[in-house]
Amino acid sequence: MTFPARPATGTPGGTDSADSADSPGALTTSSTPDTTPDTPTPDAVDSLTARVLAGAFGPDPAGLRVSVAFTTRQAVRHEGRGTGYRNEVLSLRLAEAVGSCAVEPGTLHDTAVEECAGAGVAGLLEHPLRPVRVAALDAYLAHVVPHAPDNGARPFPLPAGTSLERSRTRARAVVDLLDLAPGSRVLVVGVVNSLLEALRSRGLGYVPCDLKGGSTEWGEPVVTDALASAGRCAALLVSGMTLGNGTFEPLRRHALRYGKPLVMFAQSGSAVLPRLLGEGVSAVCAEPYPFFWLDGGPGVLHRYAAPTSNPAGTTGPSTTAPTPTPEALR
Repeated sequence: MTFPARPATGTPGGTDSADSADSPGALTTSSTPDTTPDTPTPDAVDSLTARVLAGAFGPDPAGLRVSVAFTTRQAVRHEGRGTGYRNEVLSLRLAEAVGSCAVEPGTLHDTAVEECAGAGVAGLLEHPLRPVRVAALDAYLAHVVPHAPDNGARPFPLPAGTSLERSRTRARAVVDLLDLAPGSRVLVVGVVNSLLEALRSRGLGYVPCDLKGGSTEWGEPVVTDALASAGRCAALLVSGMTLGNGTFEPLRRHALRYGKPLVMFAQSGSAVLPRLLGEGVSAVCAEPYPFFWLDGGPGVLHRYAAPTSNPAGTTGPSTTAPTPTPEALR
């Protein structure tokens, strides 16, 4: 949720200019169904979860337990920016890995977090709350398929700097995954001012989308229905936060049906989305916990791209993200 230029303790406003990859102010998109006739396809995240529960990735999630569950809450207004935003993220620790999913600030009860600590991963993958399921899936996949070149990741250094400097560097890493001609229009689901700024520098047009509406840093109106605007865009640039609010799947299906590049920038589900490359997702800029806005020191992003048979227009790093067999994980 974002707020206009006033102290961070003020009442949240209606404008939207999030600079976090997964700002809850920019997390949502309308879930209005695409009215174009379509052959029903399984929900990609549900199918991936079913494969995990069936042991397709090796370790049985029934034998793994989350040791730490926590939330991160923050408010930000970058120097020189007219608006700010708030974030709340649920994170689950599994061995050396941390899985995360952003939530709308104030909607996740403390008891839900406490119940995750010590819980079995298999049970959390079937939890009634979607953000818990996503965070558990993210933690499991980060544990068994870590971000590494052998698993399709290409590291992108994120130098030390101010919050705005790091936001802009991250934005360039994300936008570079789009290979579009100047003048092309991109649907941006998750209003991130640094991303919009990077698109503008490339001569790319955009349609900013957020369920709450509002306006961008430059006074541009923010639409509230992503699918209604997707038809007039050549590519989709989407926050991983859509995994947690259930709006990812319609966008994935649109990209798959029309052969459009779908580039994901993800703190939420950063280990989940690389496993969906080639299933509508064409590229991912993954940023596992700790996120760039938590620390001013150096960090690393992990960029992935689908095989060269991507929908026309998306290239990005020349890497693939294969799904490993249980044997390859040993």
